[in-house]
Amino acid sequence: MKFCRFNDNRVGVVRDDVVYDVTAALDDLPSYQYAFPRGDAIVSNLDSLRPKMEKLADSAEGIPVADCKFLSPVANPTKVIGVPQNYQDHADEARADQGISFGGPPRKMEDQGLFLKANSALIGPSEGVDLRFPDRRTDHEAELGMIIGKKCSDVSYEDAMSNVAGWAIALDMVVRGKEDRSFRKSVDTYAVLGPWMVTADEIAEPGNLDFSLTIDNEIRQENNTKNLILDLPGQIVWASKFYTLHPGDIIMSGTCAGVSRVKDGDVMHLTFEGIGEMDVPVRDQNA
Repeated sequence: MKFCRFNDNRVGVVRDDVVYDVTAALDDLPSYQYAFPRGDAIVSNLDSLRPKMEKLADSAEGIPVADCKFLSPVANPTKVIGVPQNYQDHADEARADQGISFGGPPRKMEDQGLFLKANSALIGPSEGVDLRFPDRRTDHEAELGMIIGKKCSDVSYEDAMSNVAGWAIALDMVVRGKEDRSFRKSVDTYAVLGPWMVTADEIAEPGNLDFSLTIDNEIRQENNTKNLILDLPGQIVWASKFYTLHPGDIIMSGTCAGVSRVKDGDVMHLTFEGIGEMDVPVRDQNA
C-alpha cells in the first residue's frame, strides 16, 4: 500500500496515480492523553488501520496525483537520522571538493558516526525548500528514506528489516560551511520526505533500487542502493545501538555523487524505483 498526507492534512491511499481520501480511518486511532506516546500515530497503528484504509479507498472518489499537494507522509517522527558519505563516489567527491569538506580531514563514514536533523526541518515535496542563506552554497542530496515501524533498540542484523514500516524518497538538503553538520542540515525545510510511504511488503529488494535527481532535465545524481557502503539493515543496527527507535523515525540512508548547489527557481525532480517520483521547488526565502 502507498499512503500519503496531502492538501489540508488529509490522509490518502495512492493507486495508479490517483489519491483516495481515507481520512475517516483515523477515527479508529486510540484515544491518547497527555503525555502522548512517542512516535507517529499513523505509523504506530498502521497494521490495525490498514484494512479500513484499503476498504475506504475502494469506494472513495479519486483525486489525480497531479492535483494534490503532498506533505511528508510521516507527521511526527521522534528523530530524523542521517548516514554520512555512504556511497563511495560521494565520499570521493567530498574529499576532492573543498566546497563540501571545507578543508576538513578526510574520514570514513564509520569514523564520522550518524547525525541528526531537527524534526522541524521536515516537509513534504509540495511545500518546497526555502533558501534561508542564498549567499551560501546549499546542496541537494537524494536518498532512500527508511521509516521505522515499531519501537526497537539494539536490534540484530537478522531482525533489522522486520522493524521497517516502509520507504519514501528523501532529500537531505545542506548549507555548506564549517559549522557542525547537524546544525547546517537542520535549517527549516531541509528534510524532504515523500511523496508517499510505500509499505515494506511492496518492495522486495530495497537494497537494489535505481534512483536519480534532475534539474532542468540535467541529471545531477544517479545511482542504485546496492552501492551503499553500509547497507540498510546495518544502518538500523548501528542507529539502534545508540538510540531507541520509535514508529515514524526516519533514516536517510546516504547520498551518492553529484551533489551540487541549488538556486531560486530550481525544481528538483527525484525518481526512485518502486516508490515513484516527486518535484521539489526551491525558493529564495528573502526574495
